[in-house]
Amino acid sequence: MAMLDGTVVNVALPRMGRDLHASLSALQWVVNAYMLTLSALLLLGGALGDRLGRKRTLVLGVAWFAVASALCGIAPNDATLIAARALQGVGGALLTPGSLALVRSTFHPDDQSRAVGAWSGLTGVAGALGPFLGGWLIDGPGWRWIFLINVPIGAVVIGIALRHVPESRDPEAADKPFDVLGACLGALFLAGVSYALISASGHASTAGVAVSAVCGVLAGIAFLMVERRRTNPMLPLSLFHSRLFSATNAMTLCLYAGIGGVLFLLPVQLQTALGYDALQAGVATLPITVLMLLLSARAGDLARRIGPTLPLVAGPLIAAIGVLLMLRVHPGSGYAPDVLPAVVVLGLGMSLFVAPLTATVLASVEPVHAGLASGVNNTAARIGQFLVVAALPLAVGLSGAAYTVPSAVNTSFHRAVIGCSALFALASLTAALLIRPAAVRPRLAKAPEPLCRSNMAATCPPLEPGEPEIPGEEDGQGTRK
Repeated sequence: MAMLDGTVVNVALPRMGRDLHASLSALQWVVNAYMLTLSALLLLGGALGDRLGRKRTLVLGVAWFAVASALCGIAPNDATLIAARALQGVGGALLTPGSLALVRSTFHPDDQSRAVGAWSGLTGVAGALGPFLGGWLIDGPGWRWIFLINVPIGAVVIGIALRHVPESRDPEAADKPFDVLGACLGALFLAGVSYALISASGHASTAGVAVSAVCGVLAGIAFLMVERRRTNPMLPLSLFHSRLFSATNAMTLCLYAGIGGVLFLLPVQLQTALGYDALQAGVATLPITVLMLLLSARAGDLARRIGPTLPLVAGPLIAAIGVLLMLRVHPGSGYAPDVLPAVVVLGLGMSLFVAPLTATVLASVEPVHAGLASGVNNTAARIGQFLVVAALPLAVGLSGAAYTVPSAVNTSFHRAVIGCSALFALASLTAALLIRPAAVRPRLAKAPEPLCRSNMAATCPPLEPGEPEIPGEEDGQGTRK
């Protein structure tokens, strides 16, 4: 739900702009209001799951997300839609980090690599499927249904989770206070920087842009100072003492910025410059969905066997080539000779790096920190998408109502393609320089202890008559942990 909604909106932007008489800056905020609260609160969402239970937090997040989606679907103007999108991001921050932590704490160690690969693949599939599903809804019942459809989906997810998903938590998290100040400073940093970038592209007053930028930077500095001094920070900076953890999150920032930039402007290019309708623009990216569905789990298993370095070097390079092929996409281009090769090569690259990247992030920390690690990594991904959506129109010279002018969109799109390909290439270089196979492969191959003995401390039920004893700790009342 969270990943799908992060991309499905992009296909609807031209139609939303016309129906709500919105400027390009308002449409940027439709995307970034969601990313802002999602990015700022992901770590708190992970911490809440570690303390109260990841399943419980997941269910709460899904319910919140569904209600906020309904508010988006009935929004009468762009301001109301932006506010509802911010609420939607709060729900996404609750449901996203717990899902990966549940995979790590629940599956048998021998199955974890493939499970993480499937999780990563389906996450990518959801993001890529968004334009296809969104196009069908936009051309059919209308763009509001891209939000309203989350209500029945949320009900199904809650029912499945309550019946089938086991609970897990971090037993040490109960004594740790929530870092509300850190979360607020992080949100102010993102909001200030984003407002400055979006306002600058909208030709706002120089003074207002400068004040916003300075406030954002100061909030970012204060965030780092607070997190360094707190005994239980939202973002333990000590995690970044690990070169592996730092490198994979730097890669995540670059890769998802590149993906976010492409998926933000490609639907606009196809609809405005090439004359596609919303459904055609969505179907154009369908090969990415198919490739990730078929290959992501296999890529995760490959990384476990040979190490993640090769997939993390080759995958972003292949994706960069795919993005550069989009330079051939311009008014008058055909789908088969021009658009299809680009999205196929991009899909191959994404299929190769998404699962190994996620597995490597989790392997860089102890299992007890799985929720925190997944929260940090998800935050890096969302911040990358958040910043590129704020900065890209300014960087490529697209502002005001120019998103409705084919020639302006085409010129800006080609400039953006070069920048996004550079981000993929930078991620590949980071992997080549900082991720060593000898240091990573043993961590991916090493099997953690069984769930009932791990420090994830999922509580096992009392023994049934005739059930063999499993070594572990007891709390004195017959309950094994």
